[in-house]
Amino acid sequence: MVHSPFSRPKLEYNATIEFYWAPLLVESNSDDPVNHKVPDRIVRVQAIEKHAKYWNDADILVFNTFLWWRRQAMNVLWGSFGDPNGVYKKVRMVRVYEMALSTWSDWLEVHINRNKTQLFFVSMSPTHQRAGEWGGTKGENCYNERDQIIKEGYSGNGSVPKMMQVVENVLQDLKTRGLKVEMLNITQLSEYRKEGHPSIYRKQWEPLTEEEMSNPKSYADCIHWCLPGVPDTWNELFYAHVFSR
Repeated sequence: MVHSPFSRPKLEYNATIEFYWAPLLVESNSDDPVNHKVPDRIVRVQAIEKHAKYWNDADILVFNTFLWWRRQAMNVLWGSFGDPNGVYKKVRMVRVYEMALSTWSDWLEVHINRNKTQLFFVSMSPTHQRAGEWGGTKGENCYNERDQIIKEGYSGNGSVPKMMQVVENVLQDLKTRGLKVEMLNITQLSEYRKEGHPSIYRKQWEPLTEEEMSNPKSYADCIHWCLPGVPDTWNELFYAHVFSR
C-alpha cells in the first residue's frame, strides 16, 4: 500500500480507554455524574470500594482529585448514606483530603498488581478567576484574555500547594511500601495559560443565554480548559512517561 505524504497508515490497538467518575476518589454525595451539584459535600473517607472495584484489572490507572475538595471544611460520614445511626463531623482542609488519600493509598497497596499496573497521579489543575493576580483589572477574570502569563514561576490562588504536599507525602509513603505512583506535574505549565479556558464559550448542560454571555464576570468559565488546548500538553507528558518504559 502506498501512502501520500499527508496520510497515515491506520493502526489497530487492542486497547480500551475508560473515564470513571469519582471526583473525590472515595464515596460521596457527588458520585452521580449528572446530579452532583450539591452545595454541602459529604464524603465517606474510609469507603472507596464502590468505585475501586472497577479499577482492579487496568494496565494503566491515572488518578487525580483536587478542585472538588476546595472547601474550608467538609462533612465526613462514618456509616452509610441513609443510615440513621451514621455519625457526621465537619473536618477542615487539608486534613479531610489527607484522610481520603490515605484510604486510596491503602487500597492501592492491597489490590494493585505491581507486575502489571502502571500508576499515575495528576497534580492540581489551576484556575484563572482573578485577573488582579496577574496584573489585570481587579474584579475581572479570564474573559477576553489572549496572551499567556510571562512571569516566571507565577502561581495564583487557584492552586493550593498544601494539598499537593499531601499528595507528595502519600506517594512517598507508597514508595516505601514498594508501590510506585508517578506524579504528572501539570500545574506550573498550566498556571501561565490564563487564555486557555472556554470563558463564555463553554458548553455545559445548556448553552449560555445572551444575557449570561453579556455578563462574563459571573458566567465566564475560567476553571475548565479548551479542547484542543492545554490538555493536549498534559497528554503529551503522559505519553512520554508511558512509552519511555
